[in-house]
Amino acid sequence: MLLFQNTTFSIKTQTLFKKKTYTAFNEAQQIELAQKDHRHFGPLYERYFEQIFRFIFKRLGGNEEVAGDLVQQCFMKAMANIVKYEDRGLPFSAWLYRIAQNEVNMFFRSEKKNYSVEISDRQLYSILEEGGESTVRQEDLDQLIEIINNLDETQTDLIELRFFQELSFKEIADIYQISEANAKMRIYRLLEKINTNWKRES
Repeated sequence: MLLFQNTTFSIKTQTLFKKKTYTAFNEAQQIELAQKDHRHFGPLYERYFEQIFRFIFKRLGGNEEVAGDLVQQCFMKAMANIVKYEDRGLPFSAWLYRIAQNEVNMFFRSEKKNYSVEISDRQLYSILEEGGESTVRQEDLDQLIEIINNLDETQTDLIELRFFQELSFKEIADIYQISEANAKMRIYRLLEKINTNWKRES
């Protein structure tokens, strides 16, 4: 089970692959080559490794060892399934984010103990402020964490992507393959639910 804790953490990454020189192709051409021959997947790996690693690393609350394992699993699955990838007008990174998100969620479900992710006051304030609250006390933040921890997995993912990963509505829409307006609607409805529960318990 994923639980959030109120504290601040910093991110540090390490290079887990060796640089290699490749012939320059645009992304669509590189994907097409990789679909024909997995040996051409390398440039896509190098292009997106850092941002996918950071995504997983932050979702795990800074566990570098597990993040390294999951990012490798993510790219192995991406390479194995790239032949199924279809360009539907969304960034290739959105497809990778979905794979990464599934890997993280499977990891959380496989854990037999609670798994804590550390978050900062600034991130918590941003949830309440976007929900229309301007005056917030420390006890309000503790209450907010309890409310978030009682959300279901899909709702928690949306909160985390928007406020802890700090993705734009467009990026979230790409990950879920929905319109940007739909992404905004889902998040604002969720904020309304959080705000209602927060006021009920205040």
